[in-house]
Amino acid sequence: MKENIKSGALTEVTLYVLLSLYSPNHGYGIMQFVEEKTNGRLILGAGTLYGAIKTLVDKKWIELVHEGTKKKDYLITKLGKEIVNKELKRLNDVLNVANQIVK
Repeated sequence: MKENIKSGALTEVTLYVLLSLYSPNHGYGIMQFVEEKTNGRLILGAGTLYGAIKTLVDKKWIELVHEGTKKKDYLITKLGKEIVNKELKRLNDVLNVANQIVK
């Protein structure tokens, strides 16, 4: 899960994982969310997902909110929401420039 440090850009997978956690969700639920929201364009493998979860927890962008016997539920943090908002602004800026050029 490499991010572009200089521009602050998130990978698409990172953004979708963060978006999937605006409500508590577990690994399989995150995988389903990403596949559904991208119409199957992105399908996360378990290794990719759980590596991403570990990284996001380490960065304090998400947190563990419930640990059951078979699943762990995660939720986006305030810091994670700030990161998403910065990314949405960046993407809107890119889209605005592209629309100006293409039109």
